[in-house]
Amino acid sequence: MKRTILAPGHELLSYRIHEVTPYINWIYFFHAWGFQPRFAAIANIHGCDSCRALWLTTFPEEERTKASEAMQLFKEANRMLDRLDETISIHCIFRLCQANADGDNLLIEGTTFPLLRQQTPQPDGGPFLCLSDFVRPLSSGTPDIVGLFASTISEEAEETYKNDPYKHLLVQTLNDRLAEAATEKMHEYIRKEAWGYAPDESLSIPDLLVEKYQGIRPAVGYPSLPDQSVNFLLDELLGMKQIGITLTEHGAMHPHSSVCGMMLAHPASRYFAVGKIGEDQLEDYARRRGMPIGNMRKFLAGNLESVS
Repeated sequence: MKRTILAPGHELLSYRIHEVTPYINWIYFFHAWGFQPRFAAIANIHGCDSCRALWLTTFPEEERTKASEAMQLFKEANRMLDRLDETISIHCIFRLCQANADGDNLLIEGTTFPLLRQQTPQPDGGPFLCLSDFVRPLSSGTPDIVGLFASTISEEAEETYKNDPYKHLLVQTLNDRLAEAATEKMHEYIRKEAWGYAPDESLSIPDLLVEKYQGIRPAVGYPSLPDQSVNFLLDELLGMKQIGITLTEHGAMHPHSSVCGMMLAHPASRYFAVGKIGEDQLEDYARRRGMPIGNMRKFLAGNLESVS
């Protein structure tokens, strides 16, 4: 890992592929290729050919061809990772910011960061959640910390094997996983060292991949943080160009294999889906974002109640 300190709590990290490969969640890689999660278990088989052959026998006869295809894909993916490791890096940036919650907004280093709250009643009768619920309120008079992050693959990786459709698709699906894997490794470093709220954490990588650690890392576009336009706010606070990420006019990231979001440390923090919101919250959110409601409607189309 190459580490560059920009300011206290604001760092750039660069990883070689072999450093983050153990953190790849292969379930999502295989899903991208049309394989169900059970076939991703080949990633847990190490070493001998007889072990792989034994793994094949665990499938019904009618599924063994598919399992063999998964085995071959995994072999080719690892060969490609070895090739890419010679030239490609994954870059991350994070910033630990003083922050407080003010209603459904976060106030992060003087920047207002609006968030959305659930409006659909929960099956268990639970509260209507917003990410700001997990940050100390402004009324407490005491600042809290919120982490912001972005990760991306080297831009040249997106151009690799452009003239070979199969290899290019293989690289693209691996790039997506590598950006996520680097984020996982970065988050582990932040929890244990940079932020240091979990210095004694000792989790296996399988435990990390099922999020057994304290805190959450919601990414933009995910169910609790669905508004892609907040990428502009993150860019202002992080300076994502420092790792090669640029934004389109609609807030999409380039390179495509990039991820950004926030990190919260509250022990009770958990993932949730904002789900459908009403016109009342849409209008309020657009006001808080300082954007025309028509623009906001486009960014939140998937969260709006359909009009019959």
